[in-house]
Formats: sequence, structure tokens, C-alpha cells
Amino acid sequence: MGPRARRTHALQIVSKRLSDAGWRRLRAAILNVSKSPGLFVADLFAAVLALSFAFMLRYGVDALALRAEVVRALAIACWQYLAMCAILFPLCGLYSRNWRYGSVADLGTVVRAVAISSGLFVVILFFGTRLQDIPRSAIVVEPLLLAAFLLASRLSFRWDELRQWGRAVTQASSVNVRRVPTLLVGAQGAADLYLRAVSRDKNCQHLPVGCLDVDSVHQGMTLRGVPILGTLDQFGFAVEQLKREGLCPRHIVFTEPPSAFGDERSETLIRQAESMGISVSRLSQMTELKNAHRENRFELRAIELTDLLERPQAALDHEAIDRLVKGRRVLVTGAGGSIGSELTLQIAACEPAEVVLIENCELNLYQIDMELSERFPDVPRFPHMCNVRRANRVDRIFEDHRPELVFHAAALKHVPMVEKNACEGVLTNVVGTMNVARAAARSGVLAMVQVSTDKVVNPTSVMGATKRLAELYCQALDLRGFDEHRGPRFMTVRFGNVLGSSGSLIPLFKKQLARGGPLTITDPNMTRFFMTIREAVELTLQASAYGLEGEIGQGEIFVLDMGEPIKIIDIAKRMITLAGFTPDVDIPITTIGMRPGEKLFEELFDDGEQRVASPVPGVLGAVPSPVALEVLEEAFEALQTHGEMGEEERVLEIIGQIVEGFERSPKAAPLWGIARTRPQARKQGKGRRVKIASNITPLPR
Repeated sequence: MGPRARRTHALQIVSKRLSDAGWRRLRAAILNVSKSPGLFVADLFAAVLALSFAFMLRYGVDALALRAEVVRALAIACWQYLAMCAILFPLCGLYSRNWRYGSVADLGTVVRAVAISSGLFVVILFFGTRLQDIPRSAIVVEPLLLAAFLLASRLSFRWDELRQWGRAVTQASSVNVRRVPTLLVGAQGAADLYLRAVSRDKNCQHLPVGCLDVDSVHQGMTLRGVPILGTLDQFGFAVEQLKREGLCPRHIVFTEPPSAFGDERSETLIRQAESMGISVSRLSQMTELKNAHRENRFELRAIELTDLLERPQAALDHEAIDRLVKGRRVLVTGAGGSIGSELTLQIAACEPAEVVLIENCELNLYQIDMELSERFPDVPRFPHMCNVRRANRVDRIFEDHRPELVFHAAALKHVPMVEKNACEGVLTNVVGTMNVARAAARSGVLAMVQVSTDKVVNPTSVMGATKRLAELYCQALDLRGFDEHRGPRFMTVRFGNVLGSSGSLIPLFKKQLARGGPLTITDPNMTRFFMTIREAVELTLQASAYGLEGEIGQGEIFVLDMGEPIKIIDIAKRMITLAGFTPDVDIPITTIGMRPGEKLFEELFDDGEQRVASPVPGVLGAVPSPVALEVLEEAFEALQTHGEMGEEERVLEIIGQIVEGFERSPKAAPLWGIARTRPQARKQGKGRRVKIASNITPLPR
């Protein structure tokens, strides 16, 4: 095929594609017109009317009637313009929108349609008649009139909505028993959307009577006809003002999460409302809506403790998270747990190549798999029921999928349960981590990220000690990769309690409240760090992204900034107050004493850890004194052997010799000592094994 033939063939292909695209667009335009025939006819009538008015404004009605040639020219021009608009208006997309929900951006479609139709009409008239008998002023006036007519017809849809709102307000004022006077907290975008939804919902039981805003900038103004009465601090004044008008609020709706207005201000307002007998709820966020959008309404939720404790979100680098996940194969262990499931969902939202799920609980695996299929049907997913203790099974999954990123969230986390089942805790938290890390290294992953806990700092529980061992193991692997100038990153993210996780404090208090109390605490002075699951996972992903890109040094542990610790008794009191009761009056709070393994307060850093700066907002850095990898592997194999045999005392002895400060068996003879490297020398990652006694029986391999 010669050059000319190739060019001809290429032109034919381009012409065919353009032709196919044109026909598809034409068919879509005709279909849209068939759905809005009334609006289409009204627009054509508006085009003729605009051209006629332009002539009348130039000549006047009386003069126009006396000039037959002008009338004839106008009639011909109107027919031509009518035919042109009948073709151009649909192609410009005037009927592809639901104008009842139109926005300012949609008005650009009208302007574009007017500009194209009027401009093309002038060009045709110029080449056809040289604009004979067409006044120049009409050419300028006609587009302005046409734009006004088209915009008026579309604004009529919104006017109908406003009339419905007015009728709803009138009916509500005459039938007060059917509509509950409601005070909104927040006068921003979410409040505007809520008021729109109320105006469209004929069965809505709420009558917005006022708004409270964060500051007084907009005080005295209105939002969709609802007055902005003041700030949150002026709640009492606003209620008194509405009482005088006969609109005393019986319900309060937070249009934003209460934490967005400040914890103290929100809590004060909620307490005042409860004391006045006013119920409080909040709008669900868009990510929480499930079926509400199908019913064209917003969901209201009761105020929960997580709404008050959620701190302002640190600035997230979403681009870094996308770079970490997008297009990559990602594996998550413990994918059905509280942290693992949130990790899985946030990872799926970043368009990975595939998501591999490892979960030991059948129900949890089924639930996360179903949620992924509903929310992210296009993301390939591979659920595997697997216990991370089974090294052969873990290896087979890694070989089959060759993941590029691994997030290790599988663990036994309940302190009292692990305290009573120490061998099981060791097999899952220590041996399971070793199995996953070894499989990750063999399969050539880019990075493995382990989820850890603040209970590893100065551990007094078996759970904390086992997670400390897992941290040391990942740190040793990370340092080995640095020394050999190759290999994957092995990173650890450490944080405290997460609100609402399974078996944690908040669900327990909810159950006790539902039974009428009492709420049980272990000690009035006990404090804990708290963070929402969403925030913990987001910061984990961001820290992992920076670590993979080399922004965070080898052997460093990421410690999430948890803010200030909170007293458990204060949480109990808040939950009782939110439920509408008075602490120690309606619902008692009893102290049951500390359980085995628990501490009065938690810490985020060990005294022996070197703190380093982190480039990630909301994330701190720590460098523990490393332990040699060969020492850890020998100890882990010994722990596996004794753990599988159920020899708890022997297991605790081994843990106590590696984890500094953990003393469960003070009379036990030491097995070996570990000379730890100083933080300044951490890059070498070399630990030195020191024999304590010559008569120690070697650990079985």
C-alpha cells in the first residue's frame, strides 16, 4: 500500500469514526428532546419571540406594520431561525440536564447555545442576503433577549421548588403538630443542601426555624429564608428569641460533625439542649449514606461519642496515597477486622490492580468481601481464609498473587484474653508476623507495613510484649535491606486505641447503657489515647507512601500523633450524657479494678527510643534500639516450638530475655543476653549475642 493509499485509508477511518460519533450524539439529542417536548417547544417559541421583539425595538410596532418588506423579511428570518434552533438547541445539550437541580455552571450551556445559534444565523444571513432589510441593532439585541427568555424558562423550575417550600412553611405554621421546629447548627454548604432536601420532601417532619454558625460574620442574614440567629455560644439567646416568636425548637441538627465546631463548644451546646429537653442529632456524611439518596432525603443520626472525640484531620497527601496503591497488587492480612476492613476499603478506593484478602474468621471474610463487591465492583479481589500461623498456606498465597504491597493487620489484640492464652498470642502475633514477613521477602514485595499498638511501650502484658517482638523483627528486616542496598521496606505504624473497634471500650459501654447500667471502669485515673479508625488508616497509608519513597529512614517506626490521653471515666460520663441521662444519678459508674496485663496509662514512646522528625503531618518517628536479625529468628523458632507444645512458662521466659522490662517470671534463669546497638549505630543493624551461662541448654531449632 502506497503513501497515498495509506492516507486515503486513514482519512476513511477518521471519517467513519467522526460519522459514528456524530450519529450517536444526534440520537442522544433526539432522545433528550423526546423527554422534554414542552421545554423544546417553549425554546423555539422564545427564539421567534426574541427575533420579533428585536425588530419591534428597532422599528416600533406601528412603523413595522406599515413596512411590508420588513414584515416579509422578518417572517422569512423567523422560519429560518426556527429551523436552525430546532437543530442546534438539542445538539448544544439544552435538554440533557434536569433543570430542577440546575446550578450556575449549567447556565453556561444556555449561553453557549445562544452564542452558537445567533452567531451562525448572522453568518448565514450575511452570505445569503448581505443582511438586507435586517437592522444591525436587531443582531445585537436578539441574543440578549433570547438568553433572557431561555434562562427564565429554566429558572421557572427552581421557582416551582421555592413555591413548594413556601407552601410547606405555610402549612407547617398552620399545623404545628405535624412539623417539629428545628434549629440547625452550621450555616455552610451542608446546611444549604439540607434545606434544599427539606423543601423537596413533602413528608419531612422538621421545620427549620433558625441557624447557628461558627462565628458572627453572617449573623442577621438568612440561608434559604431561614434566619442565622448567632453563634453556638448564643444558643440560649436564640432559643429565647424563637420562643417569643412561637417557634421554640424541639430538635437540633448538626449539619457538620460536632468536632468541626470544637469539642468544648459542641459538648456545652449538647448539654444545654438536653437540659431543655431538646433532642439532638446530626446529618450523615455523604460517605455514610446508604439508601437515603434513593429516597431523595438526608439521614439523621444520633450524636455519638466518636463525633465529639474526632480531632481535626491532619492535612492528607492524597496524591502520595494514590501513588502508593494505584495499579499495584495489594495484600491485607486480618482484612475482616476493624483496622483491616477499613484498610481494605480505603485501598480499594485508590484503584489497585487487585486486592488479596487474608482472614481467619469466615464471617468477617464474607462481610468484607460482600462490601467490596457492592462498593468497588470493578476492583479484582481474592478472599482467602487463612491463619497466618500456617507458613505453608501463607507462602502459597504469596506465590500465587505476587503482591507488591502488604499490610499486616492480623493479630490477637485483647489484653486480658492474650494474658490468659499466652501461647496463642505468641503463635499469632510473633510467629504469624514472621511467616508473613518471610513470605513477603521471598516474593519480592516493595514494602510490608505492620500495624502495631502503643501497648508495646514498656509492656506489662503478653499482648504488648508479643507486638514488641513483631516490631523488632520488622525493624531488623528493614535494616538488613538497607545494609545490602536491596530488598523491600519493612515498616511499622504504632498507634493507640481506635474508637468503635470490635470488642473495644465504646461498644462495651453501649451494651451496658442499653441494659440500664452500670458502666464499669477499671480505675478512675486510667487514661488512654484514642483515634478514629478512619484517621488511623489514612495516616497509616500516608506514612507508608512516604516510607516507600525514601522520605523516612530505615529502621524507623511511625508513631501516629494521638493528641492528649483521655480519662476512661470521662468517656463513660460523656456517653451517659449523650444518652440523655445524668452520670451517677440515672446511670451509675462502678470501679471493678485493673485486669491482668493492664496499665494505668499508655505511652507512645519508650525512654530508650530516639525520636526523629517526620515529613508526614500527624505522624512522629521513633528509632528503637535494634536487635540482631539472627538472634530474633532463633528466638522466634524457639517460641514457635514451645508455643505449639503449650509450654507457657518457657515462652514467657524467652520473651522476658528479649523484651526489655517485661518480667513475668523473675525467678527464671536467663537464656541469653542481648547487647543492643545504640540508636546512633542503627544503620549497621548488628546485634551481639552474649552468653550468660555455659550450662544453658541450646534452644531447639
